Amino acid sequence: MYTARNLPFKPLGAALVGVLLLAACDGQPQQGPNAAAPPQVPAVTVLTVRPEPVPLVIELPGRTTPRLIAEIRPQVTGIVKERLFEEGSEVRAGQILYHVDPAPYEAAYDSAKANLARAEANLFAAQLKAKRYAGLEKSNSVSKQDNDEVTAVAKQAEAEVAAAKAAVASAAIDLGFTELKSPIDGRIGRSAVTPGALVTANQVTALATVQQLDSVYVDLTQSSAERLRIRRQLESARLKRAEDGAVPVKLVLEDGSLYGLEGKLEFSEIFVDEGTGSVTLRAVFPNPDRELLPGMYVRARLTQGVNHDAILVPHAALIRNQRGEAQMMVVNAEDQVEARTVEAERSLADQWVVTEGLAAGDRVIVEGLQKVKPGASVRAEEAGPSKAEPAAAGTAPR
Repeated sequence: MYTARNLPFKPLGAALVGVLLLAACDGQPQQGPNAAAPPQVPAVTVLTVRPEPVPLVIELPGRTTPRLIAEIRPQVTGIVKERLFEEGSEVRAGQILYHVDPAPYEAAYDSAKANLARAEANLFAAQLKAKRYAGLEKSNSVSKQDNDEVTAVAKQAEAEVAAAKAAVASAAIDLGFTELKSPIDGRIGRSAVTPGALVTANQVTALATVQQLDSVYVDLTQSSAERLRIRRQLESARLKRAEDGAVPVKLVLEDGSLYGLEGKLEFSEIFVDEGTGSVTLRAVFPNPDRELLPGMYVRARLTQGVNHDAILVPHAALIRNQRGEAQMMVVNAEDQVEARTVEAERSLADQWVVTEGLAAGDRVIVEGLQKVKPGASVRAEEAGPSKAEPAAAGTAPR
């Protein structure tokens, strides 16, 4: 016969020990090896955007042209006796460049002076006779008709003197044209003739060309459609002109380097080229070191207005959907991702200029886009100063 103290108790004791051990734990439920882990909320870097003034900088192609240009052509016919300049050198206004044989023109000048002397002598005799006849007429010693004829001869002699003086002046001009002078200061190019060559008056071929290069023009072309778009933005107050109304221009050279001196816009044409649909603008640049040569292809950067409500966002924040529309991912107040269709009309340094689709205070995802999709919850971390730093004003679009 078994009593209660003889009953087996070891299994029951082990179970009680296990319960006590579980109660002694931290109260967290223990998961088995096959239990699913809770989803992780991805972290993204965001930039809180704000409107700021951004200059509208456009880049236009163009070519350089001299500020002044003079083609040296002979105005008399003759043989070139000597050339008085170094090709490629700087010349001054009034400097003699060529000598044409002056002998025939000196002879013509001397002949004209002799004709003038003869005409003046005839005039002197005619005036004396007219003076005598005027006194004789008063005493009725000669008829009025005779006096009138003598007076007419004197006046004719005066006209002959005037014609002779004009001939002398013309001969002097021709003689002066035997010295071909530079009309402007500038750099002269190669010579098309050598001493001994025959040149003719007003010939088509220039003997040399002088170009003034201490400042140069840059002729630019802008499409009429773009010009109209900018004008409408100015009229609608989306863009505002600079306070002083000036249009500074910077120049990018053929090798991609930036020209060291700033120019200014001089004027724009008042008509559109029918063949290209473009308008020509002209800027002027100082060129003290003669770095800009005529005919160079350049690109000019012009500031045509200021958008005071533009938003700058780094390039990495922009993506495109299947329709090719520009989009940016925004974290809303519930820390969820929204896709915003935006208008990023141009690039400014390493940032997009967004004019529509974003508002002040929006948090745009700039890092971690590959980890999120619209509607997903995220943990937003504000971008540091290096990511939020705006581009320098006046940086040209790319």
